[in-house]
Amino acid sequence: MKEDVRIMDPGAELYMPEGCFINELSNIDADPEASIAQARVEPGKTTRWHRIIGKTERYVILSGEGKVEVGNLPPQRVGPGDVVLIPPDCRQRITNVGSTDLFFLAICTPRFLPEAYEDIDPSPMPPENAP
Repeated sequence: MKEDVRIMDPGAELYMPEGCFINELSNIDADPEASIAQARVEPGKTTRWHRIIGKTERYVILSGEGKVEVGNLPPQRVGPGDVVLIPPDCRQRITNVGSTDLFFLAICTPRFLPEAYEDIDPSPMPPENAP
């Protein structure tokens, strides 16, 4: 990897069928050890139950209020500055319990690749672009 400055592009945010918006801040071949994405969950929304195969994930809550469910832990409220540690292959979802958007960083090691995402939610998948 070479030194670089990656400027955030707010227009690069995409809606994911998982139930949130994702902006990949750093997820490049030149840095296979880690990836960083900014996630946004709208008020009242819950992401689908899912797991990331073979990747350790960390949520760093930036703003808003959430209720996170990870593995066998009881649901727990999270807010700015809180960090959620998610081992590889561990089930997870997060709900925005506040009145404003919930923003957090999702940091994966090694870097996230789409084929590592596994939807394990028992409810039907929503349409592709249905926020």
